[in-house]
Amino acid sequence: MGNIMSVSFAPECTEAKNKYDDCFNTWYTEKFLKGKSLENECTEFWDTYITCVNSALAKQKIKPMLDKAREDQPFTSEEIRQSAGTEGK
Repeated sequence: MGNIMSVSFAPECTEAKNKYDDCFNTWYTEKFLKGKSLENECTEFWDTYITCVNSALAKQKIKPMLDKAREDQPFTSEEIRQSAGTEGK
């Protein structure tokens, strides 16, 4: 079955997710943590993956509901900090 974290919610996006994850993990451990690079070098892989995810959400008629919910109840910066546990930091 493999690592559950390697599977995208949309099976058609799993390959793109794995490419991004592999790129990010390599960049993070080999460059970022060693102070060799601060800029995520994997944005092209991310863009491919998120495009696939958004397409799958649209096909399943989930994306319009998410967009409407975000419009009706947008998070404020304060709410985002609170949910991340970083308020006042």
